[in-house]
Amino acid sequence: MQNDCDKNLTEETVEKKYVYRGKILSLRCDDARRPDGKPCKREIVEHTGGVGILYIEDGKVLLVRQYRYAFSEVIYEIPAGKLEKGEDPAACARRELAEEAGVEAGTLRHICTYYPTCGYSDEKIYIYQAENCRRGAPHLDEGEFLNALYMPVEEVWTKIKSGEIKDSKTIIALQAYLLDQKNQPIGR
Repeated sequence: MQNDCDKNLTEETVEKKYVYRGKILSLRCDDARRPDGKPCKREIVEHTGGVGILYIEDGKVLLVRQYRYAFSEVIYEIPAGKLEKGEDPAACARRELAEEAGVEAGTLRHICTYYPTCGYSDEKIYIYQAENCRRGAPHLDEGEFLNALYMPVEEVWTKIKSGEIKDSKTIIALQAYLLDQKNQPIGR
């Protein structure tokens, strides 16, 4: 008898069909074949990926407040940014932390990599923790508007639990930090 875990679950791409190619993302509607051999369509959003950076200084988390058009609201999130094609995620993390908050990372420790929407997108988010940092002046990209602030860890956790902080990379980064504080292994 075959164990369910041994079943072939792989789908085969028959043909990639681009519907839209943009600056930040592209959209495909592929012809594919399911594991049982039957044809299917798969809609995929291609994205170069991004990084999020957790920085905690004196018990306070560095956050940015930024308007997010897709949700029509200003949200709290850790500093973050989009990877340029072929860019090393750690280099992107250093760049974004300096641009958004004027913080120069002494060291970066990779916490985790996750797939925010694995059902229809190939986007990957790399989460780092910055340590041994120096503060400077932010230098935002043209057309980027945000406010950087430091908030006590406990307050951030309260805002996550109440639903005021909804950003997944921020929630994942803080949960990883709290687990790490309890001496649990995190992505090492």
